Amino acid sequence: MDERRMDERRMDKRHRLAMAGLAAVLLAAAAWGVAAWRPWAGHDDAAGFVSGNGRIEATEIDVATKVAGRVREIVAQEGDFVQAGQLLARMDTRSMQAQREEALARQAQALAALAGARAEVTLRESDRDAAQALVGQRASDLDAARRRLVRSQALSEDGASSLQELDDDRARVDGTLAALTAARAQVRAAGAAVAAARTQVLAARANEGAARATVARIDAELDDTVLSAPRAGRVQYRIAQPGEVLGAGGKVLNLVDLSDVYMTFFLPETVAGRVGLGTEVRIVLDAAPQYAIPATISYVASTAQFTPKTVETASERQKLMFRVKAQIDRRLLQAYLRQVKTGVPGVAWVRLDPKAPWPAAVAGKTVP
Repeated sequence: MDERRMDERRMDKRHRLAMAGLAAVLLAAAAWGVAAWRPWAGHDDAAGFVSGNGRIEATEIDVATKVAGRVREIVAQEGDFVQAGQLLARMDTRSMQAQREEALARQAQALAALAGARAEVTLRESDRDAAQALVGQRASDLDAARRRLVRSQALSEDGASSLQELDDDRARVDGTLAALTAARAQVRAAGAAVAAARTQVLAARANEGAARATVARIDAELDDTVLSAPRAGRVQYRIAQPGEVLGAGGKVLNLVDLSDVYMTFFLPETVAGRVGLGTEVRIVLDAAPQYAIPATISYVASTAQFTPKTVETASERQKLMFRVKAQIDRRLLQAYLRQVKTGVPGVAWVRLDPKAPWPAAVAGKTVP
């Protein structure tokens, strides 16, 4: 009997343990169900929609100096709204101004050298023309000397002229021929001198062009010392202060373009494939839950990634997520430009079914 009672006690203990395990399993399943249901709690009409948590972001632009130097002054202050092309800061330009004066002096020297080279070309061309004229004169003298020699030969044969006169005429022909040859050589030398002078002109012109380009480069660098806003926006940070020395590319200010605002959030792989570009979105910010901001999907990542630590998800069950960007209409942003703030958290509701009515959480309260 004692053994029978012991067996009954063991069976009763095992039964109680099994019931406790079953209760634990049921509690875990209930907790999982609550976690899965919690994002849609109170939204029974959310079929055809998916939501993701994110923060408002905007395009940021760093205003940096292109050339190294000292910051002379910063006109813009943090929080200022600026227009495209508006003056923001200036760099010290004293050393660059000195370089420009030096470059201008070198350009003046190059211009003077070019003028001198051109004058040399004119001089050498005159020498060549004179040599060519001398060639013509020598050729005429040679023709006259040859004619005289022919007559002298005829008279000498008839005995009407002496041999001395014939020899003189022959010598005159030879001398005139030599003079003609020398004149032609002078023409060639003068032509070579002209070519050399023209080469000097080309070299002087190149030097003048290089000097002019140097001045233009320094002028461009001087223009870059005046930092202006590349687009309209708000000054977010003053990174440098007047008097600081910055290297090339040193940041001075940070602008945020409040006309290019979006929310980046992450969606699970089970629904990301159904989200296309242009899909309607409504964003509800924690700071203003009474309004829904209309937006459209402008970017969907082509590859999945593991859930980032910064994503505020209600559950960590989804490990692979797709990054999605919802772009807010620029016209709407222009109307509320001074109220736009970046970094504000919120929820983006994505309309997967174009025919599905918006859930009560966002229906009928869009920003006017």
